[in-house]
Amino acid sequence: MSSKILLLEDDKLFNETLQDFLEDSGFTLDCVLDPYSALDLSYENNYSLYLFDVNLPYESGFTLLEKLRNAGDMTPTIFITSREDKNSLTQGFTKGGDDYIVKPVDLDELLLRINAILRRQTRSRTIEIGIYSFDVITKTLYTNGVTIPLSQKASELLFVLIEGQGKIVPLEHIKAQLWSASEDASDGALRVYVTQLKKYFFKQITNVRGIGYKMEYT
Repeated sequence: MSSKILLLEDDKLFNETLQDFLEDSGFTLDCVLDPYSALDLSYENNYSLYLFDVNLPYESGFTLLEKLRNAGDMTPTIFITSREDKNSLTQGFTKGGDDYIVKPVDLDELLLRINAILRRQTRSRTIEIGIYSFDVITKTLYTNGVTIPLSQKASELLFVLIEGQGKIVPLEHIKAQLWSASEDASDGALRVYVTQLKKYFFKQITNVRGIGYKMEYT
């Protein structure tokens, strides 16, 4: 399952350069040119990482991240900053930033920084959900050390819902994560996998009719 990045960079050519490089590196990207579009996408999708330019039209990347953090969005964030912005990075970290990279961007360095942050995210490989533990690396569910039998796609669905961090995960996103482009995504099959999970997480998983599912477990 590839990590999904939201890229916000108002320089269209540089935006396209970053998109091409990161997609070639195996990531899935949504790319926007202004903070309002980024804010809308952050509510509609779940991302592994935000990559935000600092100097933007309408408002700064710092201000945008502050809005997201105040809304409970803790998605890791790397700022793309100019050398002149470097002195203001204290503000960026105060707003909840995780790292930064200075323009002109060394693409190999950017890739190293992205991978380092994503690795830190997976070091806590076990998620506790009530009496259950879910190993996010092996996609295995346990209770009291005993493995709970789940189908592969039900396990993948549980991981996608956990990644949603309590937000609604759209049906389109779920299907894209559970089925490859060569497979037919099935609404009926998805309902079967949800039913499997609800045997253990009846109260935590909610069906938002026609939109998607969300899982609240904290």
